[in-house]
Amino acid sequence: MANVSVAAEWQLLYNRYYRKPELYPLPWRHVDLARTKVAAAPFGGPVAVIRDDSKIVQLHAESALRKLRLFSSSGSLLADAVWRHSGGRLVGMSWTDDHTLLCVVQDGTVYRYDVHANLIEPNLSLGKECFEDNVADCAFWGNGLVCITDALQLFCIPDFGNPTAVKLADPGIDQMPHCMAVIEPQYTVSGNVEVLLGVDDAAVLAVEEDGVQRLGEGVLRGPLQKMVVSRDGKWLASFTHDGRLLVTTSDLTGVIIERECESALPPQQIAWCGMDAVLLYWHDMLLMMGPDGDPVHYFFDEPIILIPECDGVRILSNTSMEFLQRVPDSTVSIFTIGSTSPAALLYDALDHFDRRSAKADENLRLIKSSLPEAVEACVDAAGHEFDVSRQKTLLRAASYGQAFCSNFQRDRIQEMCKILRVLNAVRSPEIGIPLSIQQYKLLTPSVLIGRLINAHQHLLALRISEYLGMNQEVVIMHWACSKITASLSIPDATLLEILLDKLKLCKGISYAAVAAHADKNGRRKLAALLVEHEPRSSKQVPLLLSIGEEDIALMKATECGDTDLVYLVLFHIWQKRQPLEFFGTIQVRPLARDLFITYARCYKHEFLKDFFLSTGQLQDVAFLLWKESWELGKNPMASKGSTLHGPRIKLIEKAQSLFAETKEHFFETKAAEEHAKLLRIQHELEVTTKQAIFVDSSISDTIRTCIVLGNHRAAMKVKTEFKVSEKRWYWLKVFAFATIKDWVALEKFSKEKKPPIGYRPFVEACIEADEKGEAIKYIPKLADPRERAESYARIGMAKEAADAASQAKDGELLGRLKLTFAQNAAASSIFDTLRDRLSFQGA
Repeated sequence: MANVSVAAEWQLLYNRYYRKPELYPLPWRHVDLARTKVAAAPFGGPVAVIRDDSKIVQLHAESALRKLRLFSSSGSLLADAVWRHSGGRLVGMSWTDDHTLLCVVQDGTVYRYDVHANLIEPNLSLGKECFEDNVADCAFWGNGLVCITDALQLFCIPDFGNPTAVKLADPGIDQMPHCMAVIEPQYTVSGNVEVLLGVDDAAVLAVEEDGVQRLGEGVLRGPLQKMVVSRDGKWLASFTHDGRLLVTTSDLTGVIIERECESALPPQQIAWCGMDAVLLYWHDMLLMMGPDGDPVHYFFDEPIILIPECDGVRILSNTSMEFLQRVPDSTVSIFTIGSTSPAALLYDALDHFDRRSAKADENLRLIKSSLPEAVEACVDAAGHEFDVSRQKTLLRAASYGQAFCSNFQRDRIQEMCKILRVLNAVRSPEIGIPLSIQQYKLLTPSVLIGRLINAHQHLLALRISEYLGMNQEVVIMHWACSKITASLSIPDATLLEILLDKLKLCKGISYAAVAAHADKNGRRKLAALLVEHEPRSSKQVPLLLSIGEEDIALMKATECGDTDLVYLVLFHIWQKRQPLEFFGTIQVRPLARDLFITYARCYKHEFLKDFFLSTGQLQDVAFLLWKESWELGKNPMASKGSTLHGPRIKLIEKAQSLFAETKEHFFETKAAEEHAKLLRIQHELEVTTKQAIFVDSSISDTIRTCIVLGNHRAAMKVKTEFKVSEKRWYWLKVFAFATIKDWVALEKFSKEKKPPIGYRPFVEACIEADEKGEAIKYIPKLADPRERAESYARIGMAKEAADAASQAKDGELLGRLKLTFAQNAAASSIFDTLRDRLSFQGA
């Protein structure tokens, strides 16, 4: 009998059964669909209702001001708002995928509302042309819309995530089309939206951004009055001028179905019911037509709205919400009258078992080989049911059959129970989201939870997340932010306790994000209290800066040791505070102070000098001044007696005076004094010689350059000023004469008095200048026979080298000299003879 009562509610369309169960009786009042514009979101989403301003209606006990009202699918009022917008009549209204309500008015303005009827700023515009020509009609899909103006031009916003209006190609028509439909971008070859326009002749215009095509010229026999594209973008259902239902491919190249309808008048609405049937609605009749067989009629004594879903159509009327869908095959196999399928026998076996009848065992034996399929059918049928008692019975039947089935997947029933508990929870009238199992799987649990929290159903969202083992952080975060927004009268300390009690349920939750929301809502003290609980410095420090807690931010940044965070805080404080206050802040934080000094040494010398002066570090200021003088010397203009040398000298002298303030820097004081003196002399030399070759060279190089230029008086002056020693003076003068190859002057210099450096530098200078003849003059004067021997060897005089080596009586030296003359056999024999003689004498 149960099977008869279930199947009695079905309607047969060709070879497929359809059912229309009532989801909710609607408790709303003063809602007449004949007088209103309605927009219903798919996947059991909310319903927006507003009085239709294009109709003349009688006002009963209601205000003349129109109200935008948002209801759940169960008819519960979610929110409302008074419509006070200018811009002409409301042309169209629809929900986006993220449950944003779009309202398009005549002047092309798009107003957006959230599910709580809060206006989302800023308002969007479809452009200047829409404003001037007025919007006549519009069509929506997922996250976009297309409109046509009174000037017969098409405009679209492809994605409200990036709301930019785009003008489509000129369709080239001279009157308003009979109907308009949209093929979504994901189903077109070009990847752009394609708009289908039903025009007067036997064709459909396909308008895209870059062109217009005429479709169906060999297929259509006249203009189309209504049309709708299937959910997958492959098929087009249309109502023709002569009262026929025509189903074609979306490019109108082939006809799939062509059926006569019972009325030549165009229907008010046309919609796909899944992918197997098309619904046409006139003011009192709903006609369902399939590929073959007699159509199914449904009669209504009140207006209805068709809401297409992926697996059926929701039917909204003034008093109820129904769901028209194809009966699943598993349900048909169980509940069809007279069915003897394994699933039906298993369901019947449970009934006998409950009545303690032996017929239960007989049924099980009959389907023993098909028991897994029967159990699966019962589980699947339970998933497609909206009636909770029937769900339980079907699942009990599956569980009963599973007890006798060893090879059935054990957790299948458990998974279905989980899904049904979630679906039943959201289907309850208090929530009002009548999802079918197919819609639930397509929507995904994470999106469902997102919609619940947007509707402020946080408790249910949290329980579902916990039940399904999903991350609860999103739910708790949204609840905390919503609680802050709605609790303006609750003191900060009390609200903090409430928030912490829930936030601690989720490990790793971002307290900083909640604190940022509190700050955005003007609860700065609450934000400061919340951010104290944030364990991640990378999130904590930026927020502390944004709420004005710079000192705490600096402390947290230095404690964590992250130099990037420390620099972030330093630059923030640097811009906001006076220099002395800033210096005092960083002085007590060694890491911050050191990082500031490191940065300022490279980029902010003047500011760093102010810091050192404020802290009494005069020697560091002096070093900076000294460095500045060197940087100034690198200036390309600092040449040829440039006036830039004057400032350089002043900087060095200033550095000297600062070094002199402390006894610990005596060396630096003296060095700076002599540097300034040397720079001044070098500057004078460049001016007199007109050669930029002196500045920034050493004392030795300055003396040598003076001698090379023949300016012996200047060289002597430098020697005297800087107390250059005689040995150093001789070295410099010897090599200066060798540089200019003034051998006469060199010889004369060697005879002035006995050189304090000896004669070896003279020999070295001559050999380096490759003047062996000059070197011979000085080699005999070398006192050390070893030096004489090596010097003779360097200029290739083997015999003289051997004689000198023999005087030194050094066998090792003789061996080295032999290697020097290895290519000269005669010379080698001389060294061998001397070494042998030396060895004999030693023996």
